[in-house]
Amino acid sequence: MRSERELVLATRPFASEQRWRSWWCLWSTLGLFVALLLLAAGDWNWPLRLACSTIAGLTLVRLFTIFHDHQHGTILRGSALAKFVMSAIGLLCLTPPSVWKRSHNHHHKHNSRDFNPNIGSFPLMTVEGYANASFAERVGYRISRHPLTLVFGYLTIFAGRMCLFPLFSNPRRHFDSVLAIICHCMVAGLIVYYFRDWDSLLLGWILPCMIGMGFGSYLFFAQHNFPGVRLTTHDEWSYVNSALHSSSYLCTGPVMSWFTGNIGYHHVHHLNAKIPFYRLPEAMAAIEELQSPPTISLSLRDIAACLRLKLWDPDADRLVSWSQR
Repeated sequence: MRSERELVLATRPFASEQRWRSWWCLWSTLGLFVALLLLAAGDWNWPLRLACSTIAGLTLVRLFTIFHDHQHGTILRGSALAKFVMSAIGLLCLTPPSVWKRSHNHHHKHNSRDFNPNIGSFPLMTVEGYANASFAERVGYRISRHPLTLVFGYLTIFAGRMCLFPLFSNPRRHFDSVLAIICHCMVAGLIVYYFRDWDSLLLGWILPCMIGMGFGSYLFFAQHNFPGVRLTTHDEWSYVNSALHSSSYLCTGPVMSWFTGNIGYHHVHHLNAKIPFYRLPEAMAAIEELQSPPTISLSLRDIAACLRLKLWDPDADRLVSWSQR
């Protein structure tokens, strides 16, 4: 078995992009997303418009993953055009770059360290901490981990936590939150202006955003809140151990792997965030230590198992449900 340092070094050969492939992934995904939005907003067969709207929502997840990789400096680094396009994608997805980069970098540096990662992740209380919390703190905590908060992630996570909350807390630092809200609403306004009906707005913008951001919110949750996850105290924490044991591998078929931009290989991504999303499967296949991760799927059973987890029980060394506390 490799040491932690040796394991990180083993991932470095995969931490280089294929420039042409990065551009292809960006333009093909962006082009498909726009085409699906236009088809969904058009005046034709309603069931097919609904299908296009649903696929557009899933494509939005892939588009966000590409933006996410660029924010890590993993792909298309140094390109002014890529920076402009990615910033626009972040604004349209209600993910202001100033908010996302700060919170997500903090998340990578502190993944599973202690038991209350409020920055860049979902709040997590211990059983004792919840028992000693005030009524208002309990209500807020229950809301933050309620399944409906994920389902309506478009409003709760992206519009709320990613835009409005940072804007109110520090308007100067997060002024791009205003730009995100304006750009997002401008797209909605343009759809209504050109297509002249509310069905077009619903199918051509609102529903894709609800699907994409709701699914994305669940992915954020399940990547670090799953049966068997390991959390450690500050003194026991290590970067490699948190990547391998506190980040899940979401096992999907090739179609969902494409839509999610391989973000299911989350343990590999946390071990080395400089590996482009399209090389994560390659890295996992080549490095033996990465081939036995904590695994979840998109089955209803696994989704329910993740969503039941509410509190960390240090005595049992696991996440527990409300009834198990």
